[in-house]
Amino acid sequence: MSKVKVAINGYGTIGKRVADAVFLQDDMEVIGISKTKPNFEARTAVLKGFPVYVPESSMDAFKKAGLPVAGTIEEMVKKADIVVDCTPGKIGITNKELYEKVGVKAIWQGGESKDVCSLSFNAEANYDQAYGADYARVVSCNTTGLCRAIYPLDQKYGVEKVRVTIVRRAGDPGDIKTGPVDALVLDPVKLPSHHGPDVKTIMPHINITSAAIKAPTTFMHLHVLNIKLKKECTVDDIKKLFVSRPRIKLISDGISSTAEIIEFGRDLGRSRNDMWESCVFKDSISIDDGELYFFQAIHQESDVIPENIDAIRAMTKLEKDNLKSIEKTNKALRKIGMDF
Repeated sequence: MSKVKVAINGYGTIGKRVADAVFLQDDMEVIGISKTKPNFEARTAVLKGFPVYVPESSMDAFKKAGLPVAGTIEEMVKKADIVVDCTPGKIGITNKELYEKVGVKAIWQGGESKDVCSLSFNAEANYDQAYGADYARVVSCNTTGLCRAIYPLDQKYGVEKVRVTIVRRAGDPGDIKTGPVDALVLDPVKLPSHHGPDVKTIMPHINITSAAIKAPTTFMHLHVLNIKLKKECTVDDIKKLFVSRPRIKLISDGISSTAEIIEFGRDLGRSRNDMWESCVFKDSISIDDGELYFFQAIHQESDVIPENIDAIRAMTKLEKDNLKSIEKTNKALRKIGMDF
């Protein structure tokens, strides 16, 4: 069977990780990536052997920088079976007209509004809805992490209400646009944050309230979850349930911070110390007055990467069963460093 041809429009934090993940799959291939400026990321793509496509207006700049160009972004899109749009938030929606014109399937990221297309995607919760779909939006890193935890709990015990407080990182480690930060910033001031409503685009029946705070850190986001379940269960029941899920990892061995999780990723030999699993602090899982509490850390740079791969597989009908796709994706990603 021929491989699905994947174009990655945008080669920043998410795009470069999607490109590497696609490269690891045996049923899909990277036919090109796009960059608008001849920076170090463009040079890295060339060194990795990915064809680089650019806007017509950027051709001369790339030529002057000595970076080979395979063609224009529109030419790249025409060669693809599916495009993963990893351009900055609010930019991706402007590319929709091109995708519709060419007649190519497309995936957007969580930085785009839910209105960019009718389908928000999570591999465990609604893979079947994406099977054969033309367009999908992989929800944000935080929403992905929330769905991974809430979905199995709802399936097993029923979820009556979710309350979540998110402590957000201020910027990615390589991001210098916002400058130094020395504050805790309400994000937004008025509740709810976008995360709860975003969860409902995938699981509309979930009663969820969310609040978010930006903190002066770059490593990971942290979720404080309080969930009222419909059926009784024990702490051990929750631990066993989370252990059984393919993209949740229980964190223990004295780890009590996001910095230590990232260091753990480095020690595991993970590429870019990526922790694409939702990292639930094992000892934080508790039940008080019939309500469940726990902390989980979300690596904002990488947790949506496997979801993008599964979305490609569903939309191009490479695999109908979501758990088989998830396992195939996870197995490929395990080639990058050790599992735990």
